Amino acid sequence: MGGDFAAVGALDGPLARLHARIPLGMRVGLGPMREACVAAGHPEEGLACVHVAGTNGKGSVCAMVESIARAQGLRTGLYTSPHLCRFAERIRLDGEPIDDLRLAGLLERALDIGPELSFFEVATLAAFVAFQEARPDIVVLEVGLGGRLDATNVIPTPRAAAVTRIALDHADRLGPRLVDIAREKAAIAKPGLDIVVGDSSPEVRAAIDEVARSHGATTSGIEGTTVPGAIGLAGEHQRENARIAAALGARIGASRDAVRQGIASVRWPGRLERVGRFLLDAAHNPDGAEALGRYVRSLALPPDDVALVFGVLADKDWPPMLDALAPLATTRCYVAPAAASRRSADPAAMAARHTGHVVDGTASALSRFDGGRSGDGHGERGGCPSLVVVAGSIVLVGEARGLLLGLPRDPPVAL
Repeated sequence: MGGDFAAVGALDGPLARLHARIPLGMRVGLGPMREACVAAGHPEEGLACVHVAGTNGKGSVCAMVESIARAQGLRTGLYTSPHLCRFAERIRLDGEPIDDLRLAGLLERALDIGPELSFFEVATLAAFVAFQEARPDIVVLEVGLGGRLDATNVIPTPRAAAVTRIALDHADRLGPRLVDIAREKAAIAKPGLDIVVGDSSPEVRAAIDEVARSHGATTSGIEGTTVPGAIGLAGEHQRENARIAAALGARIGASRDAVRQGIASVRWPGRLERVGRFLLDAAHNPDGAEALGRYVRSLALPPDDVALVFGVLADKDWPPMLDALAPLATTRCYVAPAAASRRSADPAAMAARHTGHVVDGTASALSRFDGGRSGDGHGERGGCPSLVVVAGSIVLVGEARGLLLGLPRDPPVAL
């Protein structure tokens, strides 16, 4: 991913410079990003974009739309965040992470253009320049945080846009209520744009509609949209995401056959992804944990045959997440995922809420379940559970995926 092993070293210097911007966090505000785009020659202009905001599902929708576009024969760009294993995953051309040597040059240029930009703003500027140079037919942009003041929102009116499922997350930045969060995300609206909106409560939909109208935009639901075939991603919750993607696909001119093929062939690592006995899922808020719990229950496995490896970052509302997942597994291991950007929640507090083993690191937790037996006999049945769920943080899932598949990894950054 992101180039061969020999090229990985090319990113060391740019990534070190980029990581020095982490203390700025994921800044909300468009002023610095707009100034940087001017200095870079407006790389955000002239791109045919699909812009996707939302709390949960926006990454999956972006992956589906990009897959649909390729099935239609279009050249594509895709920008998502954060990365699982390699930074290059954030910027993709025609479905593949950008080459490390090329990425190194893009990051250096963006860092030099915007010495005051945050980590996420630099990454976004680098993506815009990459797409300006590659000239893909369609660019799919995932909003990083919120929408109104997100760095991606400097783009002019896109070809299409969507707001996916709204749930409680980043309440300190976006507001304490679902309607507050919905208003922030709906503010990707632009004059003349019709935004596709996922299934929402009446209150949330009214808030989205109000913001859209204030920006000269309109909204459309997905009530009449169907998925014309199989979905390449597991989980019942992906049906709604697929309907949103199908609606967006139609708006970029994709045929029904391309929509069907793209949704069926989509791949989005770390989302209900099976790697041997391990189930990796990037659920990192209560709503996502509930969706993961529904999927695991659909497998009809007894708790004795399920283990949970769980770890979260400190700013997440982890108690309801754990309440949703802990009853599914008799064996539970709690770890502290290591991210350069944010602290981890205390695994001991998790063990106090739902009995389990505090484990020193993701590798140690995974090793307990390798080779067909529990590594130290902690399983209730003495044998290894047939399913080991790894969840709670995208950082944790990325580390686990890298370890299980032997992938090279850049430092995790939850921005």
